Amino acid sequence: MKNSRSGVRIIGGRWRGTRIQVADRDGLRPSSDRVRETLFNWLAPRIVGARCLDLFAGSGVLGFEALSRGAAAATLIENDATLYAGLEALKGRLQASTADIVLANSKRWLTNPPHPFDLVFVDPPFASNLLELSLARVHDGWLAPGGLIYIETQRGNNNFGPAWQIVKSSQTQQVFYALLEKSVARADDVT
Repeated sequence: MKNSRSGVRIIGGRWRGTRIQVADRDGLRPSSDRVRETLFNWLAPRIVGARCLDLFAGSGVLGFEALSRGAAAATLIENDATLYAGLEALKGRLQASTADIVLANSKRWLTNPPHPFDLVFVDPPFASNLLELSLARVHDGWLAPGGLIYIETQRGNNNFGPAWQIVKSSQTQQVFYALLEKSVARADDVT
């Protein structure tokens, strides 16, 4: 894969230090080491044995980091054929048999009959409306009971409506990132 960016590395677990090439694509901005370190510290009690979904895989760093740290399985969705090929190559290089790489548009893929995941990573290009759409679709059957969603978005965009509750959050100069869980239904929400 042509690489005009420096790449990223897996920062923990069995594949710690593994470099991942990052193709030059509009909207592709892999989560930084600092952000991922915080995220996986938050997830430490939950990551081992988790079933993960990475809806906008890009470089694959979130899905492969989860597997490196003990997740049972990860499904990585990517709609760019070049990025998909890079993910398949990385899967082979790491012998990551529990990684399922899918060439698909995430928005369309989420219209399939849902099967629940313990952790869902939602980190779409900032200049899209895919975060809100993905949260709405994941809410309807894609999240296992007690499951968490990780989101990454532009700083200042941290209102996700009454369906979601922020469990943990932080920000950098440009990025707001958080773990979300489904809000507990209020009595007046039940019909």
